[in-house]
Amino acid sequence: MKQVVQNYKSGELAVLDVPVPGCKPGGVLVRSAFSLISTGTELMKVSEAGMSMLGKARSRPDQVAKVMQSVATNGVPATYRKVMGKLDSYTPLGYSLCGVVEQVGAGIDDVKVGDLVACAGNEHALHAELNWVPKNLYAPVPDGLAPRHAAFGTVGSIAMQGVRQGEPQLGEVALVIGLGLIGQLVVQLLAAAGVRVVGADPDPVRCELAERLGAAACGDPASAAVEAAVAELTGGHGVDQVFLAAGGGSNQPVELAARLCRDRGRVVDIGKCRLDLPWNAYYEKELDVRFSRSYGPGRYDPEYELEGRDYPIGYVRWTERRNLACFLDLLARGSVDVEPLVSHVAEFDDAVETYRRLKDGELKAVAVLFRYPEQKEEAGEVEVPAVAVPAVKRPGGKAPTPARSAQAPVRLAFVGAGNYATSMLLPHLAGREGVELSTVVTTTALSAANAQRKFGFAEATTDLDAVLGDKSIDAVFVVTRHSSHAELTRRALLAGKTVFVEKPLALTEDELAGVLAAVEESGNDRLQVGFNRRFAPLLQEARKRFGARTGPASLRYLVNAGRLQHGSWYLQQGTEGSRFAGEGGHFIDTASWLLDADPVSVYATAAPGNEDLQVVLRYPDGSTATISYVTTGAAGFPKETLDLIADGKVLRLDDFVRASVFADGGVGRKRWVSSRLPKARDKGQNAELAAFIKAVRTGGPMPVPLESLVATTAATLSVQTGLVGGAPVTLARAR
Repeated sequence: MKQVVQNYKSGELAVLDVPVPGCKPGGVLVRSAFSLISTGTELMKVSEAGMSMLGKARSRPDQVAKVMQSVATNGVPATYRKVMGKLDSYTPLGYSLCGVVEQVGAGIDDVKVGDLVACAGNEHALHAELNWVPKNLYAPVPDGLAPRHAAFGTVGSIAMQGVRQGEPQLGEVALVIGLGLIGQLVVQLLAAAGVRVVGADPDPVRCELAERLGAAACGDPASAAVEAAVAELTGGHGVDQVFLAAGGGSNQPVELAARLCRDRGRVVDIGKCRLDLPWNAYYEKELDVRFSRSYGPGRYDPEYELEGRDYPIGYVRWTERRNLACFLDLLARGSVDVEPLVSHVAEFDDAVETYRRLKDGELKAVAVLFRYPEQKEEAGEVEVPAVAVPAVKRPGGKAPTPARSAQAPVRLAFVGAGNYATSMLLPHLAGREGVELSTVVTTTALSAANAQRKFGFAEATTDLDAVLGDKSIDAVFVVTRHSSHAELTRRALLAGKTVFVEKPLALTEDELAGVLAAVEESGNDRLQVGFNRRFAPLLQEARKRFGARTGPASLRYLVNAGRLQHGSWYLQQGTEGSRFAGEGGHFIDTASWLLDADPVSVYATAAPGNEDLQVVLRYPDGSTATISYVTTGAAGFPKETLDLIADGKVLRLDDFVRASVFADGGVGRKRWVSSRLPKARDKGQNAELAAFIKAVRTGGPMPVPLESLVATTAATLSVQTGLVGGAPVTLARAR
């Protein structure tokens, strides 16, 4: 299928061939009929992409701050790869469309194949021939409403949410500053609610259009016409509400709002304009400044948008989806008219030229629609019960290794192509001798196309079954969200593939048991979990320098994890598990590797309501490892520091940048320090991948024994058990 994309680094716009998205549970696959260009938001994004790197940085200081924090945590080279990887990727455009349901996912019963729906979302209602849309981001189109009008549903919801934030009353007077697409819709919604409206915009054509659509008067904000109209309609008191629907860098809109608003009036920001509030003016009138966040309650909440968890109507009357349905109803009943706003309808294949004309000012428009071709295409130690570490059963001894020629390249498939895969794994595999990147599989079509373009995959698809059934593929990488790891690993093992799964292997004991059942059923134990730190060259050398030990050891591992940004999917604990369940295996595996054993008990404690954890692991020879996993530390402090103490020796690791070994010798104290700082924090991904590829190529042992992977996963899962029980949990290996 085709999709409109933009490269944010170069500014290039293209209509790209990408795989058809899969129809996941909880949503529908929609074939687009019309999609709407947001002449404000989208053109701002297109303009930003055309800026120099310095211009981009100036326009997004929030992103610059994130980059600087990443440099402090991960080093310059890793941060550079990550940033350039994101910039030099195709990003989607579009967020408002109407189309026909082509396929219905599991759990959907309110629409059927062939129904017309309006869709919302900058990840789901894209300028693309097909989109997968979750339940709370679509609404059925009322009978008789034209698809081209229903395509306005999302921007209509944005305007409606802004109006709701103003809490208009019958007979009030409102001022709408900015009469672009959103402003025109706000004017109509206010008029439909019995509010008299004054509009302000420097474009006389837009002012005339707003008056035709219900405004009492409109004019240039720099002229006296707007102020005179407000004075006449309000008896000199000022308007009850001001709606800021303008964009740009001028502070004139907020200054005009203060001048023309009545005492204790409301100012609602809908657009993205400068907001340097003149303090005296706003203070003296005690103006109520409000923000309208996109389509309504539910926006940016992944549980609402992606998981379909609606808010009870008794507590949240108007959600994203209810706003969308309400706007469609107003359109169907003629209370709002969007046809006069349609300046141009372009064929979808002409998208690049249409954006160029809009950007250059050649095409002056309030609203532009893309029309899609009609032809079909293929869619395509308590005495809480001891936690058993499941025994690994391999029928007939060693699992069979598929026969392959030693000279043939190792053919790899990737399931998932997110930030970690594209910044930490694929750069080490692309171009590696003897490796062929065969297929990349993602649920979103564009991420697969990006990975194919940047890393040279032969194919990009959303069809996992086809990949698992492809006998020419030697190994499958599972690099998806945590909740899918165990099931995807199980399926790949049953398909006879060698599997590399990023941590965690499983989020529950049942998931872990399911993976091991697949090993037993298939006889395929060719599995590696992405515990990369044991492969880090600096730590490998330090362990060698530390040497063998004769007595128990004490290990202390401080992980300064830091706080997550709002909206991170790591915070979706209901589906993705806790943060420690997701990444704690890294640190347990490193401790177990240094101590050359698997833990026999786990004790975990945490302050109430705090994500900071203390995890104590005990090992068979009496050694202990204490992992302090904290989120409340200073961002500038190193992320990982480790001390291993035994037999008069100390190994010290400082954030994979520096390592030291101290030892008491016969003559005096001996000390080894890493000879020089590495160019970057090398946490072992490259060496880990080399070991994995070698095992696939030769059929030799996997880099980490399966028993160790299972023990680490079981210990990680026991942390939550220990937190609930409040006492140590014994890890009893099943016989």
